[in-house]
Amino acid sequence: MAKKINLNLSEVQSREQRLGTIIAWTGSASELSEKSSYERRGDGCGKNKGCRLCEAKGPFTQGSVCSEQMVECQAGNVRNAVLIQHAPIGCGAGQVPYNSIYRNGLAMRNHPVENIGIINTNLQEDDMVFGALNKLKQSIDDAYERFKPEAIFIGTSCATGIIGEDIESVANMKEKEYGIPIIPLQCEGFRSKHWSTGFDATQHGILRKIVKKNPKKQEDLVNVINLWGSDVFTPMLKELDLRVNYVVDLASVKDLEILSEAAATVGFCYTLSSYMAAALEQEFGVPEVKAPMPYGFHGTDEWIREIGRVTNRSELAEKYIEKEHKRVKPKIEELKKKLKGTRGYVATGSAYAHGLVQVLRELEVEVDGTMVFHHDPVYDSGDIREDSLGHLIEHYGDVKYFNVSNRQQYQLYAFLKETKPDFMLIRHNGLAPLASKIGIPAAPLGDEHIAIGYEGIINLGETILEILSHKKFHDDIKDHVKLPYKKWWLDQKDPYIFAKQPELIESYLE
Repeated sequence: MAKKINLNLSEVQSREQRLGTIIAWTGSASELSEKSSYERRGDGCGKNKGCRLCEAKGPFTQGSVCSEQMVECQAGNVRNAVLIQHAPIGCGAGQVPYNSIYRNGLAMRNHPVENIGIINTNLQEDDMVFGALNKLKQSIDDAYERFKPEAIFIGTSCATGIIGEDIESVANMKEKEYGIPIIPLQCEGFRSKHWSTGFDATQHGILRKIVKKNPKKQEDLVNVINLWGSDVFTPMLKELDLRVNYVVDLASVKDLEILSEAAATVGFCYTLSSYMAAALEQEFGVPEVKAPMPYGFHGTDEWIREIGRVTNRSELAEKYIEKEHKRVKPKIEELKKKLKGTRGYVATGSAYAHGLVQVLRELEVEVDGTMVFHHDPVYDSGDIREDSLGHLIEHYGDVKYFNVSNRQQYQLYAFLKETKPDFMLIRHNGLAPLASKIGIPAAPLGDEHIAIGYEGIINLGETILEILSHKKFHDDIKDHVKLPYKKWWLDQKDPYIFAKQPELIESYLE
């Protein structure tokens, strides 16, 4: 594999530069796959004309999150470590929900429950004029004194990016003083148009400063790059006599150190795992399992087989596949009968959405529409086996209304009106109220592992049945609330009309 990731640099390259990421597009899944040209991009076609994927850029955004917030939910969730947000206090608002998620995640994984280790430097107006490196130094001293951490992360913000704070020099100085990794993470909100670059920024810092450079290999250890979900990978990989090293969320600093010692790296979603997995293979010789994601029968079969091949456990892999097919198929047949004629909609991150559609179609749920928050035309390895959108289309069929929309609620209304689903699957709860207001129950998948593997097909089917049982409640909401949009927009058939005709905004606001 050609060298693509440079860990000598302190800053990670943004997704739009590295992968060609877009945040607005409309058409069918097959059209997007064709225009993405995954295989050609994997061979480096970015240097040639005709490989740019155009997006439907709107003149405004209704709401989203940023790369700094993803650093907060990644580096801030490392046990035995502290994250310093070198930022105004408003950037620390996410500490409240992330503390709840962190505590719940620890409980789910049977770790001691504790509060999240994040502090904020509380930048003021004077700091923006005169600089705030002394405040950062004091915060590092305070973090070390109070928590005695094994590592300290420093997350930048739009404010520190604007005034050009030299975070790197302070981190290096304090690292020598305290003898622990102190890791600057360049993650200003305006650095990238999509928050997923924040995942890469955290992983870049971990790879540079924490991962062991001279590893002692453990042939039965597999890195699983994930978020906070329940422990579904341990029982799956135990069938192949493999142990799991969960990273980044809820991992300890020592778990991060041994990333380079593993026999392989896998993930539940290529959006999250692409950068770290490719870098571990490139820099430390840890093979990335290049296979479809473990959703539905075909994806899970191929994923298990590839893990078996990479770890020399192919015979165990085949036994496990055969056993699980026999176990789950009767239950899935029952779920199909109960879900017959049901129409679903998926609104989540990109690769995760591809996997969820696969599981819905295993259950024979109709899926005409999907909204993904961004789209990566290629992932870091460039390997065609990781083309999750292409895999969905080839093995589970096209999606007629496939929209890329960066969590824009005003567009989601039109998407749902167009496809008229019976329910919606989401990952970010902020979208659920709008669905309820038009009578559509939504399943907020707080446990992102719910649909993984063979058991995941059953889990998702049962979750859908549960939310459909609340349909009357959502119909009541629909009958008693008013949507916050003018009739002109409610009657509008093109959710991207502002991108095509931005001049309409002035007349719309009159």
